[in-house]
Amino acid sequence: MSELEVVGRIVRNATDEVLVKTGMYRLIDVVDIRWFQSGRPLVKGIRVNREEAKLLLEILKRELDE
Repeated sequence: MSELEVVGRIVRNATDEVLVKTGMYRLIDVVDIRWFQSGRPLVKGIRVNREEAKLLLEILKRELDE
């Protein structure tokens, strides 16, 4: 069973938001970033392990020039 904890959210409008979750999924420490609509998860999203998340962060920093 997965144990993911919500660590952040980005609200787009009254029904759509992105939830950022972290925790263990199939014995792997992951970061899950997924769209939710009316509180239900959509297929749109990404789940990466911690090392992949660090690489993703570096790419985003570079692209956002921060």
